[in-house]
Amino acid sequence: MMEGSVATKPAPAVPAAPAAPPPERLALPRELTFHPSDWAVLARSWFPVARSDEIGDRPVRMRLLDVDVVVYRTNGTARVARDLCMHRGTALSLGWVEGDCIVCPYHGFQYAPDGACVAVPAHPDMAIPPKLRITTFPVAERYGLIWTTLNGPEEPLLPEFDAWDDPDYQAIMAPTIDIAGSAGRQVEGFLDVAHFAWAHNKSFALRENQIVPSYRVERTARGIRAQYISSVSNYPVGKHDLAPPDFEWLRDFEVFPPFAARLIVHFPDGGRLHILNAASPIAARKTRLFVPLAKNFDKDLPVEEVHAFNLTIFNEDRVMVESQRPEDLPLDITMEAHIAADRTSIAYRKLLKESGLGALYFS
Repeated sequence: MMEGSVATKPAPAVPAAPAAPPPERLALPRELTFHPSDWAVLARSWFPVARSDEIGDRPVRMRLLDVDVVVYRTNGTARVARDLCMHRGTALSLGWVEGDCIVCPYHGFQYAPDGACVAVPAHPDMAIPPKLRITTFPVAERYGLIWTTLNGPEEPLLPEFDAWDDPDYQAIMAPTIDIAGSAGRQVEGFLDVAHFAWAHNKSFALRENQIVPSYRVERTARGIRAQYISSVSNYPVGKHDLAPPDFEWLRDFEVFPPFAARLIVHFPDGGRLHILNAASPIAARKTRLFVPLAKNFDKDLPVEEVHAFNLTIFNEDRVMVESQRPEDLPLDITMEAHIAADRTSIAYRKLLKESGLGALYFS
């Protein structure tokens, strides 16, 4: 195999009768920052829109793929709907919850979990027309996050992150940050192994440890996987002596397209750190990063230290992503130069291209 090539498994057989795509719930949003064809592809995927601990008694406005959504709970169950009352277009996020309904603050209309209007206070005896229905979206609450899809299947297709619910692990929700850059660029940065010595030399890596050993990338049923072994420590700078001399660090990456990736870092003495990088595309060039963590060691370490360490790393990456041009991840791999260390990046770009993404974005 040529240096820099990507190891792949044979393509699976094409099914005889592919399942029909689910009916669309939403048309293209008015304030569109994506190319229409890219938006249509992404709208069929599941993304996190909020942390579970953000959503309590009051509705909260969030944004996904240029669409304003309202996230709320009824009787403890997370709900996601378009942030739009179908009577006069008021934001439902300004309203409140009564029982199993969200209430519009303008005229008091109440909407049930399926989106149907069930109360019009001005005319309590009227027959409510079927058109008085808000757009609701499927919801899954896992890994400390609330996930939804705009036009995807009802059954959630989420990244695999079993460590979050493993009783042997401590589950920690790292700080959430917003990035003025594309989700594709952010995920590729998370997968990149050549930038440690340069972008992260103040957090966990060392400038003098620059060499990237050879590694392989393989296709999986869901995406791609790369296992990378090197001497780059995952302990904070100043604490590298916590690992035995000559310890080899295994970093096991797995990508769940389009914008999620899991990293398992193998620490000394059987320690494992699981990191889920879940990039939520607010807009074509604005990303909200959610990062659930789970570890089976140092469980007595103050969670504030874990938060501070990871926030430092996130911001080191954020500066790089926000500076990149073009802002969008080029899926035509001839548009940028590549080195052998970019195997995972190349495979990731090809994966996104195969999904139907790759059109130019609007400014």
